[in-house]
Amino acid sequence: MNPTVALSEAPGLFTADGLVGLIFLIMLATTVIGGIIACNAERLVRAVAGLIVCFIGVAALYYYLNSPFVAMMQMLIYVGAVCITIAFAIMLAAPEDKKKSGPAGPLTGPLGLITAGLVTFGMAAMALKTDFIPMPKINMGTVENIGVELLTTYSMVFELVSIVLLIAIIGALVIARQGRSK
Repeated sequence: MNPTVALSEAPGLFTADGLVGLIFLIMLATTVIGGIIACNAERLVRAVAGLIVCFIGVAALYYYLNSPFVAMMQMLIYVGAVCITIAFAIMLAAPEDKKKSGPAGPLTGPLGLITAGLVTFGMAAMALKTDFIPMPKINMGTVENIGVELLTTYSMVFELVSIVLLIAIIGALVIARQGRSK
């Protein structure tokens, strides 16, 4: 095939495919930027804000992948519950008097940068060589189907998750009752 013909057949930015790709890149950038903020923030409150941005980006990616229920659960559980619980824990914790020391691990600095570059290069090379085939839809992925699966096939896992959430709520109440005194 002639390369100039292939370039002229590529979708433009103002076509439906081009805009879908642009929206995907924006969601991906939101997720990555939120993760970078969460990992590199000096203050814990800013790190939690970065974590919230990262989780919102992940929820947008789930929605992009035609899973609106999973996207909503991401927003409710991780953004609404986990990040708010972390924010309450930060508010209840005693303030630190000393400054945070610098990075102290073998994968920080140049070695960490080299490792991240190698992993990124390896994953990009693998993605370029892989022939991605669209998978057919097995079912519609509706809330009704997910509810039936949760209460039949995955009922034990559903109950275990509810017990874990109950323990987390009791732990949060115990921490809140003791306050900063202990």
